[in-house]
Amino acid sequence: MSFILNPVDVVDTISHNDFTNNYLKAGKPLVIKNLAKEWPAYQLWNPEYLKKMVGNPIVPLYDNSKADPSKPINSAATSMPFSDYIDLIQCEPTELRIFFFNIFKHAPQLLKDVIIPKDLMGGFIENMPAMFFGGSNSVTFLHYDIDLPHIFHTHFCGKKHVILFENKWKRRLYCIPNATYALEDYDVLQPDFKKFPALEGVVGQEVYLEHGDTLFMPSGYWHWMKYVTGSFSLSLRAWDASWPRKAHSLYNLAIKGGLDSVLKMAFKSNYVGFKEKLAIKWAEEALRKSKK
Repeated sequence: MSFILNPVDVVDTISHNDFTNNYLKAGKPLVIKNLAKEWPAYQLWNPEYLKKMVGNPIVPLYDNSKADPSKPINSAATSMPFSDYIDLIQCEPTELRIFFFNIFKHAPQLLKDVIIPKDLMGGFIENMPAMFFGGSNSVTFLHYDIDLPHIFHTHFCGKKHVILFENKWKRRLYCIPNATYALEDYDVLQPDFKKFPALEGVVGQEVYLEHGDTLFMPSGYWHWMKYVTGSFSLSLRAWDASWPRKAHSLYNLAIKGGLDSVLKMAFKSNYVGFKEKLAIKWAEEALRKSKK
């Protein structure tokens, strides 16, 4: 058994008006095949080029294990020199991934290889491009971004499997209260509907990204990602134009990112266990309401 997954719309190119009316305002994901083909990065960005440009800073690496409440938030599983890591993901399967890496701090010249797609929309946070690297078998658990940006996620040098859900499903997805992630005890690819009955009937979208593909993820979209091959992605973030959305973003950063972190550090596993039980309770209530 699996989720009900529909394909993401795919276009080669798209006009500003078409994008704005049919995807941005509609809050609908889209893959644009040719957006990054105009970037120098499309031709230049490969493992050897990045190793040459970035060098060997020590980078924190994360695996697929569930977060340990007894450890600081975002604690890395291990670390290694950047070039060694790039070699690793090219030659063998691994869960290890680099999360939200500011590669441009180490190689600012790489910014010249990217063209911000301002012709499609405004609001880009130009000082916050981020890169994500993963070996085959590495998974980014199901979550949505706490600051609620629109995201243009461009993949390079490999293949990535992406599953998306609208934020309206968050209770049915067993969203952890005061957090932006779901219970990590269920398999997104093969969820156990007997153990997690609220998942049955949830509708999402699915796509496989290849070199140069750009995925537009509207604000608040839940996303799960698995690296099919060792590869990497660039995320460009943009604020939503509405002030209520901006206010919601600030609330998330203050409450979900601030207060929740303090409580987690103070009460550790007891607090985590309480929130997980509440997530299950809310999911069951949302399922009952859907059947009325």
